[in-house]
Amino acid sequence: MESSLPLTIDRRTGLPLHLQLAEQFRAAILDGRLRSGHRLPSTRDLARDLSVSRSVTQAAYDQLHAEGWIEGRTGAGTYVTDVVPLQPAVRHRAAPQPNPAAELLSLRPGIPYIAPTPDPGWRRAWREVSTQSPPRGYDDAAGLPELRAALADHVGRVRGIACGPENILITNGTVHGLRLLLTVTRSPGDRIAIEDPGYLNAVVAARDHHLDIVDVPVDADGLQVSALTEVPAVYVTPSHQYPLGGRLPVARRNELVRWARRNDAMLIEDDYDSEFRYDVAPLPALAQLDLDRVVHLGTLSKTISPALRLGWLVASDTMVDRLARFRAESGDWPGWPMQAALLAMLRDGYLDQTVRKGRRLYADRRLHTCTALAPYGQIIGQEAGLHITLLLPDPLNDHQITAEARQAGVVVAPLSEYRRSTPGPPGLVIGYATPSTPDLHRALDILIGVLDRFGPSRKAPA
Repeated sequence: MESSLPLTIDRRTGLPLHLQLAEQFRAAILDGRLRSGHRLPSTRDLARDLSVSRSVTQAAYDQLHAEGWIEGRTGAGTYVTDVVPLQPAVRHRAAPQPNPAAELLSLRPGIPYIAPTPDPGWRRAWREVSTQSPPRGYDDAAGLPELRAALADHVGRVRGIACGPENILITNGTVHGLRLLLTVTRSPGDRIAIEDPGYLNAVVAARDHHLDIVDVPVDADGLQVSALTEVPAVYVTPSHQYPLGGRLPVARRNELVRWARRNDAMLIEDDYDSEFRYDVAPLPALAQLDLDRVVHLGTLSKTISPALRLGWLVASDTMVDRLARFRAESGDWPGWPMQAALLAMLRDGYLDQTVRKGRRLYADRRLHTCTALAPYGQIIGQEAGLHITLLLPDPLNDHQITAEARQAGVVVAPLSEYRRSTPGPPGLVIGYATPSTPDLHRALDILIGVLDRFGPSRKAPA
């Protein structure tokens, strides 16, 4: 019997579409709407019904298959496996009941706090844009020359990358820069190494380009260079490994660059939240070691807003020229108003002010989050960024916990969502930046109430 569920897609949430689908299927299995042996629709039919690309539905099924929720039967389709949802043995208190009229509180990682009213620096930047005339004709495919020069100064000052405007390409953000890079430099069937666990959108981008993904395990210091095989490209988050939070030490950074030189490989450095460190100053970027081998991806999504859809790529001048030539033909680059506004923000010091203000705010929230959740597991990755990871005792099911948290009114990410083939303990990836401070406290209280239902407070093994 083929199952039929009221699945929905919400493009406003910021949560990748394939993860929205996977989460809804898991919830349906956990609450009994989907039972063992139920046949799921084909990826093609599901994509058509939801008006999404087939790569979205395929990625959702791949995730569910890797976690053991579904299985493919040759020539017969895809079915729910024989999964018996794990129920908590001890109930300490009733789970908080959600208010149906209230919005969900989000503890998902990756989105900064955005104040309800714009501050003066933001307004000044857009007033400056409004007084300018737009360019005559099409602007430079690599980006506004003045903005590229300003960004070269910025990344040199805050990230230690010695570069000029010829090394800068303006992008619509990290994922856009990654997809552009893969389109121009890789061919279907090429191999690319990606951290496991790692950033899901990077995995989806590689799959969409039909690349062969090589999973590379990480440890407390980030990507394990010794585990790399011969591949032409490596995607890495060296300043704050996503999602576990490891910081690639200098010796391992040098080892990674030497490996890239020996293997004629490209290193793709995702520098997604390096501005926010709470123990030491931000570490210099990997790209400062070898700009011929490393392509550096920067973004405004963690400092100002992901809705700006603006970032930058730093690479050798030959790589930037190659990417710009492709974009000149495709017409795919950020518009002039957004670039002009960013230029004004850099000139006025608004970006630096926003980072300093955010660092103070998030440091306080991080401390509160870690203090509240410390009794429930091992907290890692708290030295930097906008999230922490809570490792849970092994018998627990992080998908069941996140499903119950959502029912109670809080959205949080399960760590197993980010794993592919490398085993590890269950956990929760908890963002503390997005909500207001009172909403953060309420969300943590609700999450603690859910965690209390799953047994006595106990530390996860290191």
